[in-house]
Amino acid sequence: MYRILKQEGRAKRAELSTVHGVIQTPVFMNVGTAAAIKGAVSTEDLEQIKTQVELSNTYHLHVRPGDRVVKQLGGLHKFMAWNKPILTDSGGFQVFSLASLRKIKEEGVYFNSHIDGRKIFMGPEESMQIQSNLASTIAMAFDECAPSKADRGYVQASADRTVRWLERCKREMARLNGLEDTINPGQLLFGINQGAIYDDIRIEQAKRISEMELDGYAVGGLAVGETHEEMYHILEEVVPFLPKDKPTYLMGVGTPANILEGVERGIDFFDCVYPTRNGRHGHLYTNHGKINLFNAKYELDERPIEEGCGCPACRRYSRAYIRHLLKAKEMLGMRLCVLHNLYFYNTMMEEIREALDKGQFGEYKKRKLEGMASLANTREDV
Repeated sequence: MYRILKQEGRAKRAELSTVHGVIQTPVFMNVGTAAAIKGAVSTEDLEQIKTQVELSNTYHLHVRPGDRVVKQLGGLHKFMAWNKPILTDSGGFQVFSLASLRKIKEEGVYFNSHIDGRKIFMGPEESMQIQSNLASTIAMAFDECAPSKADRGYVQASADRTVRWLERCKREMARLNGLEDTINPGQLLFGINQGAIYDDIRIEQAKRISEMELDGYAVGGLAVGETHEEMYHILEEVVPFLPKDKPTYLMGVGTPANILEGVERGIDFFDCVYPTRNGRHGHLYTNHGKINLFNAKYELDERPIEEGCGCPACRRYSRAYIRHLLKAKEMLGMRLCVLHNLYFYNTMMEEIREALDKGQFGEYKKRKLEGMASLANTREDV
């Protein structure tokens, strides 16, 4: 199922075989929270910009249109007309982000819908049932994402609860995959490592969940307030205690620089809203740094966003034209920027895999970071 093809230090070049195709890793998953990438990006677009895995959110799809509706329509793949792998996030992070509306108990979490305020209960079994109805390729275990700066006692209790919830997720997933009406009985389950910025709590929790023989393992609860240095340190400490023969996933991370550092520390899967969110605001990634198309200096710029880029925006349109669209609030401007950013990320992952194949990842990383120095360290325009 998961096969390591090449290693360079801790960096892995691998592939994960699933019922919806083989995922080449390292991979960046394109985030389509409510079964669509924000920015008027279609499934057909995703096929043209090298997307391997689409990520959707359990909580959002449960609230609207409803996971039972999606099941009646044949599952998420059929619903959104996408035949490659889909990973569904468990809803745990949304519970974290709805902090003022939630109440965490051993059985699960009670909270109010962000749409209509109605009361919702979600526990490990409910999360698995929703994800089974969605019939995603990979389901994430239901976890609690403790704030990075929470006190030690709270974090320990939260990490322990996440382990107990994971045991329940595994049992329920096995039951659901054995039912006759389950759309995807080959659904995979990834567990999640939590523990905020406490190395010892995370390491102990990693050891415990590693014994459960799951299909993959994620490092969660990062990119929620800690520094980049703290995040890299945690990866260095924790990843060695996760199974070597299973894929690893760094949740919600991050910038191109974060991804390069994550790959070096043994991460296979990444996801982040940055390329889409930034694109919708005219902030574009290039190999020389990030540019802001709202800057007046691009008003007469006839060059593409990036010379030599093969994305739909760069193949045809100028910076000046896309800037005009953004200023005029034309949806096409936002769409072209999102397509460019996702293409940039997906292409970077392709380059990372090629560099690992050749045993040249270290050189590639150095070269890429030097080129994107302004992107990694500042918000300056180029």
